[in-house]
Amino acid sequence: MPELVYEREGPLALVTFNRPEARNAMTFAMYEALYAACERVEADPEARVLLLQGAGDRAFVAGTDISQFRAFRTAQDGLDYEARMERVLARLEQVARPTIALIRGYAVGGGVGIALACDLRLCTPDAQLGVPIARTLGNCLSTANYARLVDLIGPARTRELLFTARLVGAEEALALGLVNRVVPADELETRGRELALQIAANAPLTVRVSKEAVRRLQVYRRAVYADDLIATCYTSRDFREGVAAFLEKRKPVFRGE
Repeated sequence: MPELVYEREGPLALVTFNRPEARNAMTFAMYEALYAACERVEADPEARVLLLQGAGDRAFVAGTDISQFRAFRTAQDGLDYEARMERVLARLEQVARPTIALIRGYAVGGGVGIALACDLRLCTPDAQLGVPIARTLGNCLSTANYARLVDLIGPARTRELLFTARLVGAEEALALGLVNRVVPADELETRGRELALQIAANAPLTVRVSKEAVRRLQVYRRAVYADDLIATCYTSRDFREGVAAFLEKRKPVFRGE
């Protein structure tokens, strides 16, 4: 089976991240496949809503596959990675169809990034969401991803979430505004499709224009230069230590270097 599956069921398009043995951690090829899926759904006049889900019951997406970071050495490596990520997430955010993330289990790091780029998020009671990079890899996010978090939960809560590197459960995620609804695990797909069909029955142009208007308001505030911040993290000894520790399944020793 491919690592990313695209299907269409009537007016609904469905993307499934399909690496359940790795908690659906994203390879670079999967990111490119997600970009292609966005192009595909937008080119299909019969597709009204796009749903995204993870295969299995352990994770939506547990971030980027960390083994791909082994070769990172220069500032350009980090800049290229964040640019690649933002190319895909911005494309998802710009899809001229409503998008709904169906979150079961972990949505961490890049997985949260994908969920935040969607218009709506439903999760199960066992969901865990967060960006624990201050505890794991010692890298950073693009300013657009910081902005997506700030848009949903505000600057103070964004700082607290990132500084503590903790994951939040479903009910806290709902209270913070990270997700729209918490639904029983055995009803996630059904409730997601019901919501998508409700949206699909409405005036397509009204829905698309409303989505784009909100997106433009958000993007207007994101023109911030941050290459120096990205370079600081991705060229650090701490980042190399974080990657090595993650792959060796041990706790990293960060020195601020």
